[in-house]
Amino acid sequence: MSLTTTAEKLADLRARLAQAQDPGSERARAKRDAAGRTSPRQRINRLLDPGSFVEIGALGRTPDEPDAPYSDGVVTGYGRIDGRPVAVYAHDKTVYGGSVGVTFGKKVCEVMDMAIKIGCPVIGIQDSGGARIQDAVTSLAMYSEIARRQLPLSGRSPQISIMMGKSAGGAVYAPVTTDFVIAVDGEAEMYVTGPAVIKEVTGEEITSAQLGGARQQELNGNVSYVASDEKDAFNYVHDLLERLPLTCNDPAPVFVAPTDSEVAHTSALDVFMPDDTNAGYDMHDLLTQLFDDDDIQEIQPNFAPNLITAFARVDGRSVGVLANQPLEFAGCIDADAADKGARFIRICDAYNIPLIFIVDTPGYLPGVQQEEVGLIHRGAKLAFALVEATVPKVSLIVRKAYGGAYAVMGSKNLTGDINLAWPTAQIAVMGAAAAVVMIQGKQLAAIEDPAQRAYMKKVFMDFYDENMTSPYVAAERGYLDAIIEPSATRLVLRQALRQLADKSELTTEKKHTIAPM
Repeated sequence: MSLTTTAEKLADLRARLAQAQDPGSERARAKRDAAGRTSPRQRINRLLDPGSFVEIGALGRTPDEPDAPYSDGVVTGYGRIDGRPVAVYAHDKTVYGGSVGVTFGKKVCEVMDMAIKIGCPVIGIQDSGGARIQDAVTSLAMYSEIARRQLPLSGRSPQISIMMGKSAGGAVYAPVTTDFVIAVDGEAEMYVTGPAVIKEVTGEEITSAQLGGARQQELNGNVSYVASDEKDAFNYVHDLLERLPLTCNDPAPVFVAPTDSEVAHTSALDVFMPDDTNAGYDMHDLLTQLFDDDDIQEIQPNFAPNLITAFARVDGRSVGVLANQPLEFAGCIDADAADKGARFIRICDAYNIPLIFIVDTPGYLPGVQQEEVGLIHRGAKLAFALVEATVPKVSLIVRKAYGGAYAVMGSKNLTGDINLAWPTAQIAVMGAAAAVVMIQGKQLAAIEDPAQRAYMKKVFMDFYDENMTSPYVAAERGYLDAIIEPSATRLVLRQALRQLADKSELTTEKKHTIAPM
């Protein structure tokens, strides 16, 4: 039927737009509603500031298919979070299972191109069956087009993925290439190939939740945070964006902070560290006392928990924190922790967020298993990332700082700018217990009397601690800028970052670095 009047054309437009609001089949929508899941537009409206979403491509659909549903399986557009611009897209599982087709790909590429032009974060709400099999190479081409646009965005504007359902194949490669991946517990699943394909090819049987559930993928190192529900996921994204700039050329938001006089003396820190150098404590309890407030946002909290990576604030400004956790492997750095730390350093460096290292580590984790998983090259990545970073780097040694782990936790020799220590610090190649075996092992073994052997061992360890691990030895040699009273830490951290606020480093002209294997 031809439309001749303006009124008819307006009515036709309104009808099409209404149809596009929730274009999935009645069966697909009923299945979604019965499961208690929200539509893509509901998700976007809950994430963004009220009334700020501007949709593009609502009437897009598969070419040359008159009955094809609108949207082609994805809702795309722009909006604001806390008044700041973002680009956003959300998969629609009720249309082609949220799989990627040609129109889907073009819509996502459009918002990514706009984000590259204007400089703003890109947020993808993922809920996809992967490539659209019936579209063959066209679907693969669209995945490649989306992936290609992640590179100019990477390190320029934050990219965030929110995993809201099952995502397979190409639908997981794009999210893990973004800066942060938030997965909803009990809903999100991620895998390259699903259980049915695995069973067909390898004969292995496993459920999809066991294979790629949010908690499992968190342990695999593929998830930044597991949210309890949709609201928790969106709140986490809001908190993240409060700590990040719109682009690497913009400042991150600045928040109201306590005054210098209010933080000048925190007496509780003077009695925080246990007298027993081998006693455990929760590093989180210390971190909440070092920064503007206890609002510390941890990244990958349950992956390699022996190294805490988190955002905090000093003087109202965002900082990235790397801290050893004595309750896990005594604070040793293992291969997973090295990977985790290296990536977090690169994120902070990309967005000009200063780094603060809180150090209490007896070294890299020894063991056959660690050698088998590549501790050599994975551990080297942490040092590589540290040296490559040009942002201000401040290190505070609160207790143990031994061996290579001392070096990679912001030491001066690996480009740390300001190195501080509490008087409780111990800095050495290794601890006294290991050193006595290496240096005095044969002499002690020759002493037949067990009591005399134990006495001589203690004498050596006391001598070693006093003369080899003392922070004053490092201070005398210029490897520490200051040994400070713990109660003054908050003010000293502020002063250090103010001193480094205008830091600038010239880099050697070349194409790019080559990371360790």
